[in-house]
Amino acid sequence: MNDSGPQRVAAIIWAHDDAHDIASTVRSCRAIPAVDLLIVVDDGSTDETGAHARMAGAVVVRHSVPRGRASAMETGVKVAAMRDRADWPPRLLLFLSSDLGESAVEAAVLVEAVMTGMADCACASEKSSRRLPAARIARRAIRRATGWAPESPMSENRCITREALTAIMPFANGYGLEPAMTIDLLMQGFTMVELPCAFVHLGGDRTLGELNKPQQLIDTLVALTERGPRVLTRSPLRRSESRAFKLGDPYPHRADETPGRASDADEEN
Repeated sequence: MNDSGPQRVAAIIWAHDDAHDIASTVRSCRAIPAVDLLIVVDDGSTDETGAHARMAGAVVVRHSVPRGRASAMETGVKVAAMRDRADWPPRLLLFLSSDLGESAVEAAVLVEAVMTGMADCACASEKSSRRLPAARIARRAIRRATGWAPESPMSENRCITREALTAIMPFANGYGLEPAMTIDLLMQGFTMVELPCAFVHLGGDRTLGELNKPQQLIDTLVALTERGPRVLTRSPLRRSESRAFKLGDPYPHRADETPGRASDADEEN
């Protein structure tokens, strides 16, 4: 394959009954540099979500019945792959919430981080998701499994390379998708970074975890448990090392850093 062409980005948006916000979100995505493909997966909506997204310029793929976010994201990835040019590099994939409206353009910082090689996956740090019960559990589990303690482990807004994404598919189901993705990526040697994004959720996306905290907690625990007992019981990172990583630092810092290199004596209490 000839990779001499420009690096482009496909924005993938899972939407369910979000006709109110989806058009403004799609239009805002068009202003993100290098985004040349916008895919909205209409996951069994009963309103005009798909029609509004199509009128705003998105490629719309519809599930006749709701299948959930993991299935919708996988559908979006397949559509993006089918639309890649053989003589250009595979598109980077930008996953975004459907109700970001005009604030979706804030994702430009995530695209830039991956496109410049800062990390294989760039995630949004969002204040709204940091204090959720599931987020606290996910943060601790990710740290124990990989040594990294992200501020917003539940954020679904992230940009990732095709190579990294292919290595971790299929996705975990439900709200555990993002914590599981983070663990899988880091355990397979890919790099990640969290960057602040001033996203504003307009409230049309009723699937956000803060609106269904019990189910979010259950899904997160299931996804983490499926990744082995070590995720819930061990910590390979010394606290002094953890403090060395700040928001905006790619993890790991160096290519020779590998998860789990600390001894059992250094485990977190």
